[in-house]
Amino acid sequence: MKIYVVEDEENIRELVIYSLNASGYEAEGFEDGEVFRTAMQTAEPDLIILDIMLPGEDGISILKWLKSTFGTRELPVIMLTAKSAEYDKVLGLDAGADDYVTKPFGVMELVSRVRAVLRRSIREKGGGDALVRGPIFVDTARYSVAVNDKEIPLTVKEFELLRLLLENIGHVFNREQLLERIWGYSFDGETRTVDVHIRSLRKKMEEGGDLIETVRGVGYRIG
Repeated sequence: MKIYVVEDEENIRELVIYSLNASGYEAEGFEDGEVFRTAMQTAEPDLIILDIMLPGEDGISILKWLKSTFGTRELPVIMLTAKSAEYDKVLGLDAGADDYVTKPFGVMELVSRVRAVLRRSIREKGGGDALVRGPIFVDTARYSVAVNDKEIPLTVKEFELLRLLLENIGHVFNREQLLERIWGYSFDGETRTVDVHIRSLRKKMEEGGDLIETVRGVGYRIG
């Protein structure tokens, strides 16, 4: 999923972009409203991180423009502000922002907010059966999987394995647990079956497959 970061402080902008890219998103940064508006004419993102204090046109003005334009009014926006005053938070939320983060902030907190806002946005658009993690998008109702908007064909067992991991982010499943949950308690095969399916999943999902982590001596998880 693509995220635009509009932030004039280069060190903050680059750190946020790096953290988002490392978390599986495709992030691009802009130093002011002018270059951001130009980029919006070429391609729209899935979410915008927008600083309130910008040179030239400020973030609130840009936000109002986004929310008053038919094609962009539904785009989720997270505001960044160096001020802790309640007025700035209310101003941004009243103008249509989905969330706000006050500087200084932890980048992992920001990434967590991004994930939460994206999930909420998908549900509001009728994607309540969707699971999203970094570049991975799973539509559980339609049994479809996409990575970076490219559809990935999976077998039924591969799909169920991926869905279980995505529904339990951070939880480590050992091979025996995965055999029981995906293949059933009566499955009589060897635990190597799980390794074969994990390897296949990683290969098919390319970049998305990197999110499936091996916890040495224990099992697998999506962190």
